[in-house]
Amino acid sequence: MIERRVAGDVPSKPHIAFRGGDGALRYEECLTRQGFDGPYTILYHLGRPHEGSAGRPMRGFPVPEARPLPPLARRHYRTGALPPGGTAAFSRVPLLFNEDVVLSVARPTEDDTTYFSNGDGDDLVFVLRGGGTLKSPFGDLVFRELDYVYVPKGVVHRFELAQGLEQHWLVVECTGGLGLPSSYRNAIGQLRMDAPYSHRDFRAPVFEGPRDEGLRSLVIKRGGAFHGVDLVRSPFDVIGWDGTVYPFAFSILDFQPRVGSVHLPPTVHGTFAARGALVCSFVPRPLDFHPEAVPCPYPHASVDIDEVLFYASGDFTSRRGIGVGSISHHPAGVPHGPHPGAYETSIGQRHTRELAVMLDVAAPLARTEPAASIEDPDYHASFRASAP
Repeated sequence: MIERRVAGDVPSKPHIAFRGGDGALRYEECLTRQGFDGPYTILYHLGRPHEGSAGRPMRGFPVPEARPLPPLARRHYRTGALPPGGTAAFSRVPLLFNEDVVLSVARPTEDDTTYFSNGDGDDLVFVLRGGGTLKSPFGDLVFRELDYVYVPKGVVHRFELAQGLEQHWLVVECTGGLGLPSSYRNAIGQLRMDAPYSHRDFRAPVFEGPRDEGLRSLVIKRGGAFHGVDLVRSPFDVIGWDGTVYPFAFSILDFQPRVGSVHLPPTVHGTFAARGALVCSFVPRPLDFHPEAVPCPYPHASVDIDEVLFYASGDFTSRRGIGVGSISHHPAGVPHGPHPGAYETSIGQRHTRELAVMLDVAAPLARTEPAASIEDPDYHASFRASAP
């Protein structure tokens, strides 16, 4: 959650009678987290927001299923090999997962023609390619290439895609919620002046008042299953809202990186925090400035954390054979580090143009059948000194 915002018309206090100019009573919808103990938003509807038919089974995107346990190894997945197609909400293909996060790739080609609500977790979309508009009761949120787009758990929404653009997204479903690292906030919750971003960097939806798109179909994901609901009225019949739970967008290029005299651990690039995971942003920046610094990441025996990198652009001092849209997965228990020669040749470099999203994940990640189908079988062996 970023900060409290107010849009449209709201009464002077919550939970009091609120009537329009026609004398009709407006209806509250309280969207709360952690029961009633966490962040919340109150939306005001023209009609009762809880009307609708009982949920019925529906098809959605695949629920991740683990392949038989593979040998412990460093792995590389070429997500550009996944075929494009489908609507934005239902085109995601799960690749890696545990009880805290599901990492998927989506390459949608169609606008959503139904509304979607993920009751299993927050969704964080990184837009490698493409753009469009996220439409929700909070308003319209325009997103662009290299944006993160955050959709809170339980928010009814749909995506409209920008015309003529290839879409290639990384989607991270966070079952325990997603927020900003607490160390970036001061005692009253304001972002600190030494945080790697400011409140101004986050874009909220533009509220336009009540509207009816003519759609009455909603799909809710809950417990790994999909349920269809026939709506009585538009879920966008909102005249105002007030709170801290809402979708937002943030460009990875607005992340302000930290640089040290010698190489800093990747966690200094932390951008979002989730239960059991940290999302980091690697962006173009100056490199370490000690006269004898080795800018390349040092070999690392990660005994507690799985490391996943989604590559967006630029040259990576520590990797070769990696392309745009590649995902590398270095599991805990296997030491990892730069490819042969990269450590030495990085000495003296002063700047990097790398752009990538990293996830440090506490619980081991399992891979799915679609992940296995796009794996580079030679990646693990490429770290040998004799590798070509």
